[in-house]
Amino acid sequence: MIKANNPKTQSWLDVPEGSDFPIQNIPFGIFKAKRQSPRVCTRIGDHVIDLAKVNDLGYFADLEIPKAVFRNDFLNDFMALGKTKTRAVRDRISELFNKRSRKWNAREMSEHILYDIEEVEMLLPIEVRDYTDFYSSMEHAKNVGAMFRDPKNALLPNWKHLPVGYHGRASSIVISGTPIHRPKGQSKPKDATKPVFGPSKLLDFELEMAFVVGKSTELGETVSTAQAEDYIFGMVLFNDWSARDIQAWEYVPLGPFLGKSFASTISPWVVTLDAMDPFRVKGPKQSPKVLSYLEYEGEKNYDLNLSVEIQPEEGKSKTVCKSNFKYMYWNMCQQLAHHTINGCNLNVGDMCASGTISGKNKNSFGSMLEITWRGANPVSMPDGSERKFINDGDTVILKGWCEKNGVRIGFGEASGKVLPAK
Repeated sequence: MIKANNPKTQSWLDVPEGSDFPIQNIPFGIFKAKRQSPRVCTRIGDHVIDLAKVNDLGYFADLEIPKAVFRNDFLNDFMALGKTKTRAVRDRISELFNKRSRKWNAREMSEHILYDIEEVEMLLPIEVRDYTDFYSSMEHAKNVGAMFRDPKNALLPNWKHLPVGYHGRASSIVISGTPIHRPKGQSKPKDATKPVFGPSKLLDFELEMAFVVGKSTELGETVSTAQAEDYIFGMVLFNDWSARDIQAWEYVPLGPFLGKSFASTISPWVVTLDAMDPFRVKGPKQSPKVLSYLEYEGEKNYDLNLSVEIQPEEGKSKTVCKSNFKYMYWNMCQQLAHHTINGCNLNVGDMCASGTISGKNKNSFGSMLEITWRGANPVSMPDGSERKFINDGDTVILKGWCEKNGVRIGFGEASGKVLPAK
């Protein structure tokens, strides 16, 4: 067992019932308090823990971590320390805030290292070097294939042989709470003879998870499925906003471009792969047999509950999707192995998203495109209005959490409000 994951550990800090952030989580993020520069932090309950000050007070002295690592705008330098040290930091935090711990005097120092979550601003945690979006949920791929092609041949011939992906736009990845302006572009209405220009009329969310690369490779090197977890630092919630009308017109032959690159929203807390370890499950059976470089051993999927809410500008919100990360046909280790098999190099801070995560029934579909089946079956909202896609003024909220043996490990939320096109 990873030491910090002990389900019996309790913190001397208050942790509200149902919190995503018990002492067994210990995620990492970047925060900013008044009159202070950004720095690295973690969270227990509603308490943000300033790890720069924890380090200043000598609690990590034996780990020999430079001060600059924690007084930083991003987590990249911290992740680059390697899993041996980042795991040791997480274990030390667990010791410091363990109710039974008598070794440390962290309680006496608490006023110097703790902030209330409402008192701070959470910032983008990662300097994203490159971003890749995969297409790894078979249910989602089948739904889209049935919608736009032949339902009997919904999956393209390559889909069960490799994790399909494309290179996305890293610069437009934003932190939860950042408003999103409706994108503009070309689209071709049904039965029209030529395209038109204007704001997207079919704005959608995509329920995804993303993993963050914490270890670099050289050009020409490859990472096997057995090695992959050593290169994955942790995960975030990921909403890959999509303009379906712009995307439909542009994507042949080279794939998504303006329909995707205007914004992607992530959650502020990076939950480590270590924290996710107790929630491993088997993935779907893969048939036909994959090529040898995609073969793997062990349980590489995770029982991670996911949900999406739409909150109108006025009135009550509605949960429109309840899905689970365990549905993924291609797992993260296979994605990373495939990503590097041609010698493509990885950088610390690279982000790889899962693609839309859909389950087998309508309630678990991970996009409005599928939930409403291209708008044919609108969603009824509590105020009596309907949604085929996302309206101006709507806030889309993604949530994710694992739960087992009385321990809940969560990601908080990734939310974004849609504003009219500029």
